[in-house]
Amino acid sequence: MTSDLVSDSLSSEYADWLEALKRNIQSARSRAALAVNAELVALYHQIGKDLLQQKQQAWGSKVVDRLAQDLKAAFPDMKGFSASNLKYMRYFAQHCPDGLIGQQPADQLPWFHIVTLLTKVNDTQEREWYAIQAVAQGWSRLTLELNIKNRLLQRQGAAVNNFALSLPAPESALAQETLKDPYLFDFLGLADDAHERDIENALVRHITRFLLELGAGFAFVGKQFRLEVAGDEFFIDLLFYHTRLKCYVVIELKATAFKPEHIGQLNFYLSAIDAQIKADDDKPTIGLLLCRKQNRLVAQYAVNGIDKPIGVAEYQLLKDLPEQLAQNLPSIAAIEAELMDELGGDKHA
Repeated sequence: MTSDLVSDSLSSEYADWLEALKRNIQSARSRAALAVNAELVALYHQIGKDLLQQKQQAWGSKVVDRLAQDLKAAFPDMKGFSASNLKYMRYFAQHCPDGLIGQQPADQLPWFHIVTLLTKVNDTQEREWYAIQAVAQGWSRLTLELNIKNRLLQRQGAAVNNFALSLPAPESALAQETLKDPYLFDFLGLADDAHERDIENALVRHITRFLLELGAGFAFVGKQFRLEVAGDEFFIDLLFYHTRLKCYVVIELKATAFKPEHIGQLNFYLSAIDAQIKADDDKPTIGLLLCRKQNRLVAQYAVNGIDKPIGVAEYQLLKDLPEQLAQNLPSIAAIEAELMDELGGDKHA
């Protein structure tokens, strides 16, 4: 019996020691990867500076192509010395002469994140914002490109809300930053006349993309979340928990334009969650009403008279094209006809 206790004790101590070692190894690997990335970005920046200076030499306009061939021959095992990448290095050195993207050290980002920021964002402050968010939230390159394409900066924190009136200052600022307007649900593949339940079911089926659109910190709890109040049943469209805000978030979907009476229903749900679900150390539950269209002034008036923290935002199922562009796009029939002509031409060739 005594030997079994000793064995169990050693086993527990070993398990704790192993976990600590694994954390240390993972941390060391992460630091090593960051150090390697920093060295690579520094190298690319220096090559870019050298390429900028070469314009003063009489080496001709083909020096980048020549350099790409020579570097590939000298370092056959290294990638990144293509002519196009060398031009990105030169562009990097030209637009970030001190190695910073705004005030953000560029070497905290992978190389092709830097290329994406330089080639897809023209405004310096906007580029810095995306760089900071990419580092803080660990965005992949695909996520970065998607957020730039969907103009996340312009939408972030734009939802109508009453947070300044219903939450303490630090919490209200974070809550406002968390919500956006509009939300883009074009990934659902639904038409504008889709019903609320269809949208809700599609969002749950595409929960990964939905969480990406909501932003960092949202954890999915459930759909049609059941509440019972004095013997009556009620069902919340979507319930989330936000790990940074430390609170539940109730999301209600409306397939119509905003109406002030929608706020009363959402306010009731928040009261029920606070009374029945919220833990003592959770912050007050936040409500987000997503509707097809809204009059911002009407929505602001509606939430200002409510004690519970509520935000109102639009959602888009389809991305709207500028009218001029939409008019100039060929119809599906025209595209099919052109393809058929091309296929027919190939047959006779």
